Amino acid sequence: MKARKTAYPIWNRLQLTKDSHLSLREQLLLFLRKGIADGSVQAGIRLPASRVLAAQLGLSRMTVTEVYGQLIAEGFLQARTGSGTYAMARIAEPAASPPTLSESPLGSARARALTGNDSMSVARAGWPLTPGLPALDAFPYALWGRLEGRFWRRRPFPDLSYGDPQGFLPLREALAAYLGAARGVVCHADNIVITPGAQAAVSIATLALTDPGDRVWVENPGYDAAYRSVLLAGVQAVGIAVDDEGLDVQAGRRLAPDARLALVSPSHQYPLGVAMSLARRLALLQWARDANAFILEDDYDSEFRYACAPTPALKALDGNQGRVIYVGTLSKLLAPGLRLGFLVAPEAVVEVLRSVRNGSGHRVPLSLQATAAEFIGNGHLGSHIRRSQAVYAQRRIALLEAIHSAGSERMSVASNATGLHLLADLPDALDDRAIASAAHARNIGVAALSEFFVAARGRTRRGLLMGFGNTRAESMQGAVETLCRLIDRQRGQTT
Repeated sequence: MKARKTAYPIWNRLQLTKDSHLSLREQLLLFLRKGIADGSVQAGIRLPASRVLAAQLGLSRMTVTEVYGQLIAEGFLQARTGSGTYAMARIAEPAASPPTLSESPLGSARARALTGNDSMSVARAGWPLTPGLPALDAFPYALWGRLEGRFWRRRPFPDLSYGDPQGFLPLREALAAYLGAARGVVCHADNIVITPGAQAAVSIATLALTDPGDRVWVENPGYDAAYRSVLLAGVQAVGIAVDDEGLDVQAGRRLAPDARLALVSPSHQYPLGVAMSLARRLALLQWARDANAFILEDDYDSEFRYACAPTPALKALDGNQGRVIYVGTLSKLLAPGLRLGFLVAPEAVVEVLRSVRNGSGHRVPLSLQATAAEFIGNGHLGSHIRRSQAVYAQRRIALLEAIHSAGSERMSVASNATGLHLLADLPDALDDRAIASAAHARNIGVAALSEFFVAARGRTRRGLLMGFGNTRAESMQGAVETLCRLIDRQRGQTT
């Protein structure tokens, strides 16, 4: 007869205490689980009878019996009829010299490619000169609250299900009417897919229209959040230079003629602020037809113009070709925290966009969609844009005047007559990232232009993005003077 392993008094190491946040039962469970898993409770050893262990530990026999039963159910212990309760083999053998978390790379290659600064991570609402933020102090809080309250007061039982997989129909109808009037985009509700923001829209479109390894044109420099969405889709982002006419289509044809998608912001390029010329727009549409590719048009803040008429959306030039997919958002019109965006696509593409949208869980709360539908459909959005336009015009002038009086010798600013930010060019000898970092330490939200280039080798232009949308006019002068001091300090370090 095979001899049984003799139990040994490892229980002497177990110190039960009533002061722990764990109960006595939980302390015993944790001790046995850990001991069996790491091998300190030897595999095959017979545990004391429940009565004996209860007496040794000062527990009730019922407590020990319950612990044994749970560990048997979990596979840590084995009960043998007429013989006793035995420890199973350790759960996992430790590898030789296992790397620690700090020694081994964490996350996927796609996630590691995203390390570095993210312009959205420094979008502090209270910081002056933060780009990418609209006038949050001008948000129609009372009206929005009444509209959302109306949704809940009517007790919308049917609307609290999963909802339309393409988005709330009244919202899509309101957007179709607005886009036709404001942006020249002729579409129907069936062409629109609702998304939780523009970045999600870019992610959905990239996943729907490309395969891993495909090449995608991205503007260089370009919007970093959209670039990150492209990288996460597993495609190759090819940076295409942007000049005063917008994305250089001929450069794109040379670098990646077989690209499946081009991500552009033709009405107001971010971060340079230029508008794509008509010649470039037509050339881009021709490339898409030649390459059987798609264009993803990010039209994020084109409504705000100060000295010129709005530029029609690229989508309006596409006609029946169906090569342009339009990305819209309420982030700049209302508030980024709403997380409400949309895609406008040809009918042939809508089905795959809808499938990816639902498969990836990119849904928008019904209450938000219903509130936005009423806000847009009843004309409140148009009124809000007109009021905001006046606010932004005043704040833009205040920023230009502050730069003229305090910083004209330190930075060169192109007064683009559109959008919610200005770009101040700096001498190449200065480190715009260091200046921006020092500004953040002083609660000033400028962004470094060099951070928006696709590759480090392309960072040949230095500058600061200064947002005026969420900065009151009276705060401009002090913020600009602080920036000038930071620039002077770095000048002294580089000379």
